[in-house]
Amino acid sequence: MSFYGIAGLFISSYLWCTILWNVGSGYDRFDRKEGIVRIFRWGFPGIKRRVFLQFLMRDIQSIRIQVKEGLYPRRILYMEIRGQGVIPLTRTDEEFFTPREIEQKAAELAYFLRVPIEVF
Repeated sequence: MSFYGIAGLFISSYLWCTILWNVGSGYDRFDRKEGIVRIFRWGFPGIKRRVFLQFLMRDIQSIRIQVKEGLYPRRILYMEIRGQGVIPLTRTDEEFFTPREIEQKAAELAYFLRVPIEVF
C-alpha cells in the first residue's frame, strides 16, 4: 500500500509542477510582411526552458488535421514544414474542440498562409 501512496505522490507532484510552470503554453505569430512564422512554447525548467522556432512562410507545405474519434477523441492541428516535419499547433489535451471549430481554425490558417489542408 505504501508503494501506491508514494507513486501517487510523485505523479501528483509532477502534474502540479506541470501546471504551475505552465508547460506547453506559448504563442504562434504569423507575420506576412516579413514572411516569417514564429512559434514559442514554455518547457520544463532547465537549459531548454524556452522553445522558440522560426522559419519562412514559403517553407510551409500544408496544414494537417488529425481526427481520432471514439472513447477518447483527439482533434489536433499540425503545420507541415519542409525539412522539419510536422509541428503541433493545438495542445494535445484540448479535446474540447468540436469538429466544426477545428475545421474552421484550419481553414482560416490555410487561407492566410495559402497552403492546402490535409485530413488524417
